[in-house]
Amino acid sequence: MDDDTLLRYSRQILLPEIDIDGQQKLLDGSAAIFGLGGLGSPVALYLAAAGVGRLVLVDFDEVELSNLQRQIIHETSDLGRPKVDSARDSVLRLNPGVKVETVPRALEGAALDEVVAGVDVVVDCTDNFAIRFALNEACHRAAKPLVSGAAIRFEGQISVYYPGQGDSPCYRCLYNDGGGANETCTQTGVVAPLLGIVGSVQAFETMKVLMNIGTVLKGRLLLLDALNMEWHTMRFQRDPACPVCGGR
Repeated sequence: MDDDTLLRYSRQILLPEIDIDGQQKLLDGSAAIFGLGGLGSPVALYLAAAGVGRLVLVDFDEVELSNLQRQIIHETSDLGRPKVDSARDSVLRLNPGVKVETVPRALEGAALDEVVAGVDVVVDCTDNFAIRFALNEACHRAAKPLVSGAAIRFEGQISVYYPGQGDSPCYRCLYNDGGGANETCTQTGVVAPLLGIVGSVQAFETMKVLMNIGTVLKGRLLLLDALNMEWHTMRFQRDPACPVCGGR
C-alpha cells in the first residue's frame, strides 16, 4: 500500500482485528450487489468507502422520484438514469480507487451464474422472492457466501448463508414457500432510515466475510423492530427437505 492508501484506511487498519492484512483482503476482494435501491445504496457506499476492491452493481431499473426518500446513492439530477450508472458515479466520487462494473439488466441462467462465480461474495438487496431464490440457487451452485437483507414498514432482517458449505442452511431452508405474500415497500411503505440500518449491517457482514473475522450471521436471522428499537436473533438449521440444499 502507498501512503495515500494507508491514510485513507488508517482508522480501519488501527483495529487489531483488521490491521494491514485485513485491509489488503478488502482491497483484493470483490462483491456483487444485486439491487441498487434502499438497501443497495448504503451497502455500495460503505463497501466502497471501506476499500472493497471490485464491486459489481446489478439492477435493471431507473431512478424515479419516489426512490429518493430512501435510496441515498441517487440524487434528484439522476432521475430517469439507470440505477447502476447513478450508483457507479456516486461510488467513484467517494472512492475512485474502486473498480466498478455495472450490469443494467435482470440476470438469470448462465448469465447469473457467471456473475456470481466471478466474485467473492454476493449481497442480496432485492425485494422479490423469485430473484432471491435464484440468487440463492446460483450461490449454492458456485459455493459463494450470500449476505441477505430485507426491510419493510418498520421491520428489518439480515442473515448470511454459505450454501453448499458444511451444515450451513441456505435461504430456501428459511423461506421454502416464499414466505407468503411477496410484499414490497411499494405496496406497504417503509421508513427511510431503516434501510440505512439494515444495509449497514449487510455491508459489515460482507466485510467480515471478505476478511474472515468475527462471527457472521450464519444460521442466525437478525430481526429489527425499529419502531420499538428492539433487536432479536432467531437461530435456524439446514432443512433436510430443502429443495436446494437438502439433497446433498
